[in-house]
Amino acid sequence: MNPAVLQPLPGIGDMIWHLPHIRAIADHVGAPVTLIAKPRSAADQLFSAEQTVRAVMWVDRNPERGRGRHDGLLGFWRLVAELRARRFDAIYLLHHSRTLACAAMLAGIPARFGYGFHLQRPFLNRPTFLTASVLRLHPHEQATAWLAASGIPLADPEPTLPIAPQAREAVRQRIDLTAGTAVAIGIGSSEPYKQWGAERFAGLARSLIEAGWSPLILVGGPAEADLADDIVARLGNDARPVVRALGWNLGELAALFAAAAFYVGNDTGVMNLAAAVGIRSYSLFGATPPFHHSRHIVPIIPPGGVDMANGMRRITVEAVLAAISADRAQAKPGSAAG
Repeated sequence: MNPAVLQPLPGIGDMIWHLPHIRAIADHVGAPVTLIAKPRSAADQLFSAEQTVRAVMWVDRNPERGRGRHDGLLGFWRLVAELRARRFDAIYLLHHSRTLACAAMLAGIPARFGYGFHLQRPFLNRPTFLTASVLRLHPHEQATAWLAASGIPLADPEPTLPIAPQAREAVRQRIDLTAGTAVAIGIGSSEPYKQWGAERFAGLARSLIEAGWSPLILVGGPAEADLADDIVARLGNDARPVVRALGWNLGELAALFAAAAFYVGNDTGVMNLAAAVGIRSYSLFGATPPFHHSRHIVPIIPPGGVDMANGMRRITVEAVLAAISADRAQAKPGSAAG
């Protein structure tokens, strides 16, 4: 068998949300799948230890700040040719794109499954199809609804990510986590309105250090280097327990999270990654409402509710510390977060 699953939403969080559905399809067909995804999802890094994913194929359409190799008419036919060369016998589209469904049909893939919304349906040849009303649901809920309608069992809708042993070893070589009191602080943000800011992160870090947490690991992409420098500068002499993990491979970042006591920070893909490895993730939802797909995510929302204009600014350091303390006390009576 040579099945494929196509999940074209570009974010890291998008890909993590769909891991349970990818697993369910692989279990249903009785074989690992080729995952077709966008490069920005970093699916190859995320699923390096995932046994239900045999390979990752990129569909490079509509990348941020550029033009992908599968954009335009020539790019579309390039994608058709690459799909045909893989000789897939079945493809499962976890999305409503009619363009990608058309590419699958023109590539000659015999069995084409998908949501079947509107103009996508003529390019698919295997029911079940979803009603248009499901489009209003979150992508995770759309995928769950399609599996249920298709009679494909979903053992657990919550994403749980395996970690490669070599990734754990790489983290041990980089950072000493033997004390068991490390805290991952997610300073990255996909959008400016989701950014909490250097002043608040520095205040949070200082309070966590005073409470005995060490090391504090600033997590983000290469673009957060200046922000990390600003946070460290604001801490001054208190910055000794602070280390940076910027631009890390996501497999290694998952191993880092698994060894940390908890995550606290912005609502990002790496927040979803932290939750998927099973640690408590205190997440700052100031700009957009939380989606409750993981029992490990503790949403922290500003008074008055989320707001893209000023929601993040209305989340105080004190409120974050109080949320962490209350949650940890409930989970482990007698413990405190400082």
